[in-house]
Amino acid sequence: MRLRHLAFGLGLALSLAACGRQQATGQRSPAVTPPPVAQTHAAAAGQQKAAEQASDVPSKITRMNEDGSETVEEVTSDSGAHNPILAAVASTVAASMSAASAAATTTAPTPWQEGVNYTRIVPAQPTSVGAGQVEVLEFFWYACPHCYAIEPMVEKWNKAKPAYISFSRVHVTWSEGHRSLARLYYTLEGMGKLDQVHGEIFKAIHVNGNALVANDPTDTNETERIQSLFVKKFGISEDDFKKAYHSFAVDTALQKADQLMERYRIDAVPTFVVNGKYIADVHTADGPERLMSLVSDLAAQEHKR
Repeated sequence: MRLRHLAFGLGLALSLAACGRQQATGQRSPAVTPPPVAQTHAAAAGQQKAAEQASDVPSKITRMNEDGSETVEEVTSDSGAHNPILAAVASTVAASMSAASAAATTTAPTPWQEGVNYTRIVPAQPTSVGAGQVEVLEFFWYACPHCYAIEPMVEKWNKAKPAYISFSRVHVTWSEGHRSLARLYYTLEGMGKLDQVHGEIFKAIHVNGNALVANDPTDTNETERIQSLFVKKFGISEDDFKKAYHSFAVDTALQKADQLMERYRIDAVPTFVVNGKYIADVHTADGPERLMSLVSDLAAQEHKR
């Protein structure tokens, strides 16, 4: 899904173009190579593609193909809007989410099927939660329209979830553009300001057309300036923000995100991982509402073990 402010340069467009994995234009921090995964998320992606071709519902995630090319959703043109690209994105996402939700409510429920609705991760990966807790991770990207569309459902689920579920978001770091927004996320999280600003970041990007990243994603100084001015509107000190922005804690959080992405081979967002054992997304679950139900059911199953 092509998503950019009209003033963006080609460099940013290449870096922040889709909700699938991009080839990074800059160097990334080295990631820890995990144990091999016998059943990868790519297998589920093939089944999802076949299902998409059999329906009229537009694709909700864009994936990186094995040959290095991208599978990009169709976006209808828009006229008369202040920002036609963002308007087209909003229209497409709204239509696809509405269709998926309608299908989920009109189709008789079926049991969750391994290899269809979710993929088992073999071997299971270690988690970062205590005894009796079930870890749920959401891999996301602030500039992804599908992450923005599903966010209200995720927030509703998060507030109502059982106490035994430990939920965390992981911002992807595929390229310099993705990593810049990930640094913003982990800086605010470390400052204890994430709850205050998280939703406003989505709104700035998808409603107001402010990418919060420099036209040249490798210009980290300009990106930092843009982001510090943005958070200042919410009463966050520029000095405090910059100090946290370059802190060891934030650098460590980014390295952990790198490692988790490698461990679970994340190639698209939004993607959910349950207790290091199961991976699923909107397509495999047949809709956003069913995805959250699937996550809950898998977590409950793990809690009973």
